[in-house]
Amino acid sequence: MPDAGDSGRSRGALDCIKHFAAQGCGRSADLLLFPECFFQGYLADEEHVRRYAIGLDSPEFAAVLRCLAPIEPILIFGVIEAHNGRYFNTAVVIDHGRLVDCYRKTRLMPGETVFTPGEDYPTFVLHSVRYGINICSDTQFPEPAARVAAQGATLLLVAAQNMMRRPAATRFKNLHHSMRAERARETGMWLVSSDVTGTREDRIAYGPTSVISPQGDIVAQVPLLTTGMVVADIPVAPNCPRSPTGPPPASWVITV
Repeated sequence: MPDAGDSGRSRGALDCIKHFAAQGCGRSADLLLFPECFFQGYLADEEHVRRYAIGLDSPEFAAVLRCLAPIEPILIFGVIEAHNGRYFNTAVVIDHGRLVDCYRKTRLMPGETVFTPGEDYPTFVLHSVRYGINICSDTQFPEPAARVAAQGATLLLVAAQNMMRRPAATRFKNLHHSMRAERARETGMWLVSSDVTGTREDRIAYGPTSVISPQGDIVAQVPLLTTGMVVADIPVAPNCPRSPTGPPPASWVITV
């Protein structure tokens, strides 16, 4: 569990969520998507994971939920999760301070042996739009996206963290879009990604944070190496029932 000395890291993540939530509310956002391991920061070494991992049923995480309760949009962000003596690379879905469910990354990288792979692909519905989640390297493989699409989802949210050593980062900075576009075309889903930017020692993260159409076209993107947000209006599937008194037949998604 995080100790008292780690509160600054958590507080920074919460402040960032609140900052973008305020901007999102001004743009009628229904959902906010943040990157992989956003809450504690992504490092897959055992020391970091053991120090910062948090149980989703713990008093510490309950305090996080209380802090997020006033936020209107659905929140999805990455956490390093501790559960029954194991660690997971997880994305949580939070609605007004309530933990709805979580997705645990299934296709781990070779350097992520500290984590246990997840097994399930939960989906969720927001304003008649069914969506699911992949995390970063999941999108290198067809199955995780296909498992979400098989449940009738029309939107795939991808929390990512692509900070690499500079030669690899330069080589991959456009390939991330290629892989994600391929998953969109295969499944016919919209794909919205939230990635990181910045530098750390000899590593750099270009992004990209973007929205990709079911045809594989990039329809919106935060410029590479830029911190920002992008907004997408995801249409309801033609065969999806709509309530005459319910919310509008679209879901505004903001990824940061």
